[in-house]
Amino acid sequence: MGLLDGKVGLIFGVANDHSIAWGIARALAAEGAELGFSYAGEALERRVRPLAESLGSRLIEPCDVANDEQIARVFERARAVYGGIDILVHSVAYAPREALSGLFLDTSRENFRIALDISCYSFVALAREAAKLMEGRQGSMLTLTFHPAAEKAVPQYNVMGVAKAALEATMRYLAFNLGPRGIRVNAISAGPVRTLSAMGVSGFRDMAAYFPRVAPLRRHITLEEIGRAAVFLCSELSSGTTGQILHVDAGFQIVGLPDIEDEGR
Repeated sequence: MGLLDGKVGLIFGVANDHSIAWGIARALAAEGAELGFSYAGEALERRVRPLAESLGSRLIEPCDVANDEQIARVFERARAVYGGIDILVHSVAYAPREALSGLFLDTSRENFRIALDISCYSFVALAREAAKLMEGRQGSMLTLTFHPAAEKAVPQYNVMGVAKAALEATMRYLAFNLGPRGIRVNAISAGPVRTLSAMGVSGFRDMAAYFPRVAPLRRHITLEEIGRAAVFLCSELSSGTTGQILHVDAGFQIVGLPDIEDEGR
């Protein structure tokens, strides 16, 4: 018996087999969940469709999360295929490349709008539709943040850090709104993972190299570890948990300053 036997989930944000969303999808499927997938445009379909098919998915649909009509269409399709859903995974983030280098001060109004719309408001839009398909079910919604950049200034992360801060606040407000319906909303803050979107951040390689020198466990985290955390948050194991950020970051979040003596050895 899997922890998610009989559960249905929709996954938004798989780009390839290195995506955090894919690590989560594999873990959920291994515990018995049936999963539907979206992809962002024809270019990504070639990567996403074979992955989704490898898990036996019956729903693989295009979706521009900035388009409410496309979002509604995906959930209409999910209702037709599954009747209802139990799990929503939002792993979507984007900012124009020029907004992820240089000074945050120079962020244009349009790039700010795009980053907040795709990376934050999309969770509201997806949650609104998903909640309709979770009526009468103990639903769970999950988003992905990067807490260090949401809470502190991280070089080059720029407007994406602002978007993640807004996403964390959004997660809490959704948890407050949806709790009376029995729907839980949480977030995972993962350590740096070499995903397609992360590689668009100028200086990401330096950040990733620094991480294991500072994190208490002295190593990077894996997609499998993020996936197991997602299973916890999407299963009855966390039935009393909502509005929370679960850190899967080898302890990086607790560190105020690096160990100077250790750095010198």
